[in-house]
Amino acid sequence: MTSQVSEITYRKPVTEDGAAIWELIRACKPLDENSMYCNLIQCDHFADTCVVAEMDGEIVGWISGYIVPDDAETLFIWQVAVSEAARGRGLGGRMLRELIARDECDDVTRLKTTITRDNKASWGLFRKFARSLDGTLDDEPHFTRDDHFDGAHDTEHMVTIELDEEKMAAAA
Repeated sequence: MTSQVSEITYRKPVTEDGAAIWELIRACKPLDENSMYCNLIQCDHFADTCVVAEMDGEIVGWISGYIVPDDAETLFIWQVAVSEAARGRGLGGRMLRELIARDECDDVTRLKTTITRDNKASWGLFRKFARSLDGTLDDEPHFTRDDHFDGAHDTEHMVTIELDEEKMAAAA
């Protein structure tokens, strides 16, 4: 018996992807849902620092990110979503590598993201990614439950990964 593994392709998003990305995020709990309009803007204004993963013509992975204003060395990762059908294939890490290999990220030496303590999948992804590039990972509370979310959302920890430049070049 043989099994066929579908090929996954990576690309920059286009605005026509907005609805499918929105649906993917809705299916990936515990991710915060944004409006579909927000996802359209990400596809339109931030396509250079976002990535779509496709398998058999369907969007199965998404990372939204942007270069931090006034800090060309920092790529902020807003959201990572992987469909159930594509989990367990290292897709999150491969999408991150796809992003940092782009010309638009030539000056990037660090990644930042925010993660709640209970999001084990995100912690696992970013810890593994940092280790794979000999980077360091630090975190500290950033948007706190009481000060920023009026008790309605868990504290978001700012995760910073300082990337080893030689490993980054090898990953590109």
